[in-house]
Amino acid sequence: MNNEQKNTYVKRQITDALLSLLKEKPLSDISVSELTAKAGIGRVSFYRNYQSKEDILREESDRLIREWGVLYESNPESAPETLFPSLFDFYREHRDFYTTLYHAGMSSIMMETIISTIQITPEMQNLEAYMKSFWAYGIYGWMLEWIKRGMQESGKELTALFSLARKTQ
Repeated sequence: MNNEQKNTYVKRQITDALLSLLKEKPLSDISVSELTAKAGIGRVSFYRNYQSKEDILREESDRLIREWGVLYESNPESAPETLFPSLFDFYREHRDFYTTLYHAGMSSIMMETIISTIQITPEMQNLEAYMKSFWAYGIYGWMLEWIKRGMQESGKELTALFSLARKTQ
């Protein structure tokens, strides 16, 4: 294994261990020692990669959204009307991560990832920034409620519900 593969392995071990521990107790009750012991790695490996336990969750959230982006962009059937169904289906495929974040009280990390992905910058014209903000927080709110309700609907079903909601307004 080269250094990059070793580092990827270590990060995966740390992430999996933290997600497992979060199912048992709050983040504040998980020590770095407990986390690294569960991951089977040394404390130095934790501090070489992260400054905090929250950074692990942020990195995983960002990694997942990048993974979805690559899948979406490389799919020849991708079109504007398939964006939301694709995104929701991806979240559903990774429901373990997202429901763990939600139950750990860390769903704001999802919001940070969505806002970062939509790329709202200070240089933007106000209208563009406001519209992007509207969509970012709307997507986050929709997903949060969907997670609370058990992620029952598929991406297509959620998109149909959204269309129906717009028509009844």
